[in-house]
Amino acid sequence: MRRERAEPRTGWPQIIEAQGLAYHRTSHPENLTRPYWDESVHYTFEMDEVLRLEETVEELHRMCMEAAAYIVTSGRYELLGIPPHLVPAIEASWNRRDPHLSGRFDLRYDGAGPPKLLEYNADTPTSLVESSIIQWYWKEDLFPSDDQWNSLHERLVDRWKSLPLRDGPVHFAWTEDDESGEEFMTVAYMKEVAEQAGRLGVGITMQDIGWDGHDFRDNGRNEIKTLWKLYPWEWIVAEEFGAHIDETDWVEPMWKMLLSNKGLLVALWELFPGHPNLLRAYLDTPGNMKSYIRKPLLGREGASMEIVTPGLRHATEGRYGAEGFVFQEFQALPDFDGQHPVIGAWVVGEESAGIGIRETSGLITDDTSSFVPHRIPL
Repeated sequence: MRRERAEPRTGWPQIIEAQGLAYHRTSHPENLTRPYWDESVHYTFEMDEVLRLEETVEELHRMCMEAAAYIVTSGRYELLGIPPHLVPAIEASWNRRDPHLSGRFDLRYDGAGPPKLLEYNADTPTSLVESSIIQWYWKEDLFPSDDQWNSLHERLVDRWKSLPLRDGPVHFAWTEDDESGEEFMTVAYMKEVAEQAGRLGVGITMQDIGWDGHDFRDNGRNEIKTLWKLYPWEWIVAEEFGAHIDETDWVEPMWKMLLSNKGLLVALWELFPGHPNLLRAYLDTPGNMKSYIRKPLLGREGASMEIVTPGLRHATEGRYGAEGFVFQEFQALPDFDGQHPVIGAWVVGEESAGIGIRETSGLITDDTSSFVPHRIPL
């Protein structure tokens, strides 16, 4: 793993906007001089390195599925802060094996030691357009003879083909509270992927979903039989229609609440203590750790976190943490030219599907980070 520089393409903003990254100007704080999409730098990997990482990602996914089963069979829902009244629906979804689509692991990796799991974004992972489309065309334009760890698009199409869904269109939902346009474009891309798989897609905002006493309906009064949403489950269950979630098929399914929660890190450590790809993690206590990062069970974009080491205390602002906190062993992100990358490793179904890399000069990857592409020299 190396960080290298390259000359950005002439007119790169217009190129990536035409390819779907229309939100690269609006998803980034305005006061930053570095763009969100930064193709002046990139990372290179060796093919054997990528193959090892693929195996690690798929092993982590299997471990997470074991952890979900462990939580269900042992009733350890307190690890996730899940209210008791939601447990029957979660367990019903798990026991039915409701089909799932994708997720993204965030990994600490420096090219030398084993990758370490930071968290699993299993319900509403973003940076999909950048990872799947934008960096692929960057590689094709500048390094056409090289390869890239990126089969996201093809695997998503194949997965949509294989999902056992009910007849009729699939509704694709985002929230109208999305000000940057990132959620809208992510949903639009996923809808296009599903349509390439032969599924008819209908776009809708979460605010336009209604319940008529028997079925979910869109704003055209059409029944919603299957819904893919970029809207977290902990928000869905709090909606007025949350009591009727069993009346439609959801992608991602409700059992993903077992994985889209940093309490999963505690369950993994209980099941696989000392595993080379895990960091120690405890619920609501640092235990005997001297260096740790406190993370809210349900948090986003690096908000409401605190790093504590013998020589440092650093906290980020935020409103998360009402459900509780996980205390995870702190290992500083690797340093490449003063930047600290996080590997976002995608899983589609049960298989590794590629990566996206975000990096920042800070200690925590947040909304100030930039997305940078990668390639595999051949």
